[in-house]
Amino acid sequence: MADTKKPAKPRKTKRPVKTAKRKTKAKQKPSFLKKIWLLIKKPMLKFCALLVFVFVCYLGYLDYTVREQFEGKRWAIPARVYASPVELYADLKINAKQLTGLLKKLHYRSDNKLSSQASFHRNAQTISLKTRKFVFWDKTQEVQYIRITFSANEVSSIRDAVSGRELAIVRLDPVQIGSFYPAHKEDRVLVKFENVPKTLVQGLLATEDRDFYQHIGISFKGIARAMWVNLLAGKLVQGGSTITQQLVKNFYLTPERSLIRKINEALMALILELRFSKNEILEAYLNEVYLGQDGAHAIHGFGLASEFYFSRPLNKLPLDQVAALIALVRGPSYYDLRRKPERALKRRNLVLDEMFAHGDISEQQLRKAKKKAIKVVAYAHRPANRYPSFIDLVKRQLTQEYDEQDLTSEGLNIFTTLDTKVQDALESSIKLKLAQIEKRKQSKKLETAAVVTRKDTGEIVALAGGRDSQGVGFNRALNAVRPIGSLIKPLVYLTALEYPEKYTLITPISDRKIKIKAEKGKIWQPNNYDRKEHGDVALHTALAQSYNLATVRLGMDIGVGRIAKTLRETGVKRPINLFPSMLLGSLTLTPFEVTQMYQTLAGDGFAMPLRSISAVLAQDGALLQRYPYALRQKLDPGATYLTNTLLQEVMREGTGRSVYNVLPKELVVAGKTGTTNDLKDSWFAGYTGDYLAVFWVGRDDNKSAGVTGASGSLKLWTELMKKVAKQSVILSRPDSVISVWIDKESGLKANELCPDVVAYPFIKGSEPSENAYCVETPVNKVRTWFNQF
Repeated sequence: MADTKKPAKPRKTKRPVKTAKRKTKAKQKPSFLKKIWLLIKKPMLKFCALLVFVFVCYLGYLDYTVREQFEGKRWAIPARVYASPVELYADLKINAKQLTGLLKKLHYRSDNKLSSQASFHRNAQTISLKTRKFVFWDKTQEVQYIRITFSANEVSSIRDAVSGRELAIVRLDPVQIGSFYPAHKEDRVLVKFENVPKTLVQGLLATEDRDFYQHIGISFKGIARAMWVNLLAGKLVQGGSTITQQLVKNFYLTPERSLIRKINEALMALILELRFSKNEILEAYLNEVYLGQDGAHAIHGFGLASEFYFSRPLNKLPLDQVAALIALVRGPSYYDLRRKPERALKRRNLVLDEMFAHGDISEQQLRKAKKKAIKVVAYAHRPANRYPSFIDLVKRQLTQEYDEQDLTSEGLNIFTTLDTKVQDALESSIKLKLAQIEKRKQSKKLETAAVVTRKDTGEIVALAGGRDSQGVGFNRALNAVRPIGSLIKPLVYLTALEYPEKYTLITPISDRKIKIKAEKGKIWQPNNYDRKEHGDVALHTALAQSYNLATVRLGMDIGVGRIAKTLRETGVKRPINLFPSMLLGSLTLTPFEVTQMYQTLAGDGFAMPLRSISAVLAQDGALLQRYPYALRQKLDPGATYLTNTLLQEVMREGTGRSVYNVLPKELVVAGKTGTTNDLKDSWFAGYTGDYLAVFWVGRDDNKSAGVTGASGSLKLWTELMKKVAKQSVILSRPDSVISVWIDKESGLKANELCPDVVAYPFIKGSEPSENAYCVETPVNKVRTWFNQF
């Protein structure tokens, strides 16, 4: 049988065709997009990596910026300059009206309940006041309740209003007379978070940032809420920025509106929240937020705003006033508490409503606060320099020890010697008297300068750099270098009196023509003001009448060099040319330098450096510097005493005698007039028992002022002393000086029983040894004998 079985099929193998087919697919060209991707893939990755690197670096920069400023000194705080504090005591010459004016200068509020610090109430001749706490250089003065009673024009008693105990003296906080501001003219009073009223924080969060303690610096919920409110209103009525963002915008960024700034604001807000606590951020905001304008100076922070609008410390504000300050956050100009009271009131009440809705205050508190009007203190502009010429002096003296940045950014408290009462009297005297003098045809376009000190201490209590009290230009008191004329003469006579064996007050001096070989071979021939010669005159008469010829003869006899040495001893540091013309005042000095010279004379020969600063305190109240009273005996006590008696004679009988047409005869004063050639400079330097003042009157163009020392500067001095002087000059006679009766006719020694005698001081041993005829008469001898018993 034939085999019918089919042959087995061969095993399948991979077809070479399929392999070829696959190879064909692998060799297909990539698409166009794929080519593009392949081309840009690596550069794109590098670029993205670079962007990430740049972003990380930028974040690092922002982080550094945020931390560096926030952890360091956050604000430049201006230095505050204060006048000398007023001390109240029984018998002080001040009336109720004057004290009320002073309290207003100190920004005290009239409040019959005395409900807070810095408040007062006047009732006829009684003033009750609640002082403010103040840090002085020697102690912190706590709040006091005081009742002051007046009798006529003086204080009759001061009592503690609580205990009734009589108080010997009360020191008021001083008037702020200026500030040294940083370049951006901001001002603030820093507050600590723990000292801020709880209602301020509650009201601020209720109206500005409800989710402050929940968000991370950016509140998406707040942004959504603001968008919804704005959409419903059809206009922009609410912002979505958090308090953190507002702080960043004000603290770090410029006010420009741009996308970049908004991105920076958001990033920095996130960094701030990451780095610092919520309370630290809120404290910074409370001190940074802009709340108004005081002239050219911005009011920043709730601490200063509280003082500026309500004259109260922030932690003493009631609810209604706290809400009024919060109302300013949305727009200090739009809701200005002084100029827009109705608009501000509506906004304040809205803040109160928000606080009530937020559960921060009760309904009773809400109703009570809404009933109260917004009572801000009367606007009192705090100028950078209320007395610019004096502030200029203070700054010059401070820059010798502090650099400019410290003065304008460290918040120093600078206590000065200025007495605002004397300064105001000085300014009014200048204004009145210069106007009167300029009524003369020959006296126009006059300028002036003056320095006033306390006679016994050298403290500068007032200063005028010109007739314009608010002028900030050329300070003539410090910078006007002018010939001093006859003001040098007392130093010539003092030097001569240091030689008592040769010169006494009654020594005859020749007042006749003299020719002197001067510099460069020239001949100098001086004249008296009246162009006359007066023969032989007593030394005291020569100075009282300001005779030039007698002074030159005296000066040439003792030597110009010796007189220059005396000038040095009084404090003159400027180079002195040893020319004979110096004897009549060709020496040029500023009014400030002349004041230093006369301060030594008035101080019995003790050199007392002029002081404008008492102390400097750091912002935290730490004492940085004291400027104590200092003196050194520089001039011969006896000769100085004799010279000061001569200066009294100048005012009684000599060139200054017109002063007693105004001042009371019993007020003893001393001084010297000075006039330069062609009446270009009018000077007067003089003192009472309490004040010394130097005045200069002249023209800036160096033309004739048309007035002498007596008809110009003395008039201003007299007007000032009429307002402020209370004490007579009382000289302290040294042991080396005795008083001797002198017969006027013979100049010999006499006694009080002789008919025509006057008592003169002498250095012991220099008095006349021979008796006058009247002493030897029998009648006089008998009288003298009886007077011994």
